[in-house]
Amino acid sequence: MDEQPITIEARGAIEVVSLNRPDRLNAMNEPLIAALLDYFTALRDRAAVRVVVLRAEGRAFCAGLDLAGWPRDPDAGPVHQVWRTQRMIAAVMQAMRRCPQPIIAAAQGPACGGGFSLLLASDVRYGAPDLRMNAAYIKIGLGGCDMGASYFLPRLVGSSVASEYLLTGRFMSAEKAAACGLVSEIVPHEELLPKALSLAAEMLQTSPMGLRLTKDALNLNIDAGSMEHAFALEDRQQVMLSGTADTVEARAAFFEKRDAVWGDA
Repeated sequence: MDEQPITIEARGAIEVVSLNRPDRLNAMNEPLIAALLDYFTALRDRAAVRVVVLRAEGRAFCAGLDLAGWPRDPDAGPVHQVWRTQRMIAAVMQAMRRCPQPIIAAAQGPACGGGFSLLLASDVRYGAPDLRMNAAYIKIGLGGCDMGASYFLPRLVGSSVASEYLLTGRFMSAEKAAACGLVSEIVPHEELLPKALSLAAEMLQTSPMGLRLTKDALNLNIDAGSMEHAFALEDRQQVMLSGTADTVEARAAFFEKRDAVWGDA
């Protein structure tokens, strides 16, 4: 069992979260998932953290589920055991979407199964040239739709491309991911973290509340029932934000030709 399955590095208002099981290709065992779930759940009450960068140590982002990494309860049946594992991993993806901080993923090598879903649940993705992603479940006799893949992938790349990969379990290359907009840019290994940190720093130039509510609106409007719903949410957010101290400061900074000084979100 790893003593520290993830590491967390604070860089001002940015936190860099690294999967830290490189000897196991950062495969998901119970301690890793428990650590990610605790971290992303707690972010809802940590306004001082404004942006998260998610990365991984070693040559792989995440090779999927570590089948040997989940202790079995001798008193639980196989269905109960698998259900517990499923729900615990799924809760991580849900916590990533619900936390108000944008998550920038920087990934290299294999990102399989649940590792693929960690990328899909992030807000921005950068990939190294060797990034290879797949929904591996259908290759082992299960369905191809798991860990949020059937929710996230069609919304990110469209139903045809999503069906192509979910129905086969084939690997998506970095080039294909960039071509269909799943990753923002292909970046050399050594530049992955600097690239993510540069984008995070750019996000920090925005107002704290504006940044949080922009992620909120983006996620809600993916599922908006109509164009009218989407406009209504945007209108309410803008009216609410116009009455904040951040907006007063932004206007003053604009007219005084200086950088804005933000308060807490």
